[in-house]
Amino acid sequence: MGEDLKRLEEKIGKVPEIFKELKETDPDLYGKVMGLDQVVWADGALSRQTKKIIAIAIAAALRDWHAVRAQMAGAKSLGVSKEEIEEGLRVAFLLAGMPAYIHGKTALEEYLGDRQKK
Repeated sequence: MGEDLKRLEEKIGKVPEIFKELKETDPDLYGKVMGLDQVVWADGALSRQTKKIIAIAIAAALRDWHAVRAQMAGAKSLGVSKEEIEEGLRVAFLLAGMPAYIHGKTALEEYLGDRQKK
């Protein structure tokens, strides 16, 4: 893994496989995406952990299985707690409805091993 991917992994907790492929297939686009990621995931007014909780809630609201699981994997390595994720999912529930909450909660339980995958 290149140095830029290692830095991104430190910030977000997990680097999507597509970034690794993109570096080879489209280096120009890769550079632009990595630059944006560096800006978005950097600590600022919001911590990386808070941004990760927001990302999980958005992924759950969009019902994106891949994204919600990838964000949860990153959250774990950043030290985000189950309780923090659940609180973020309650915000998604309030704004995006019960399906978003159930989607995120099911993914969280599967990720933590509390529930068998269907």
